[in-house]
Amino acid sequence: MSAAPQSPARFDEAAWFKSTASAAQNECVEVNTGAGAVIGFRDSKDVTVGAVAVAAGPFTEFVAALGTGEL
Repeated sequence: MSAAPQSPARFDEAAWFKSTASAAQNECVEVNTGAGAVIGFRDSKDVTVGAVAVAAGPFTEFVAALGTGEL
């Protein structure tokens, strides 16, 4: 038995945010955590291009590794 196709994540437009460290800059990544187990990220320079959706666990691990200097 195969799994049913999953619908793409829907992100609330009001829930996108940038890091406070990059708020004054124009070239940033915006993140949206409002879709539960899925994290969205997109280019803030052109939000009409769309977003990449990833599982929350691996994304959280990635951000933690950035913060500790592992990456």
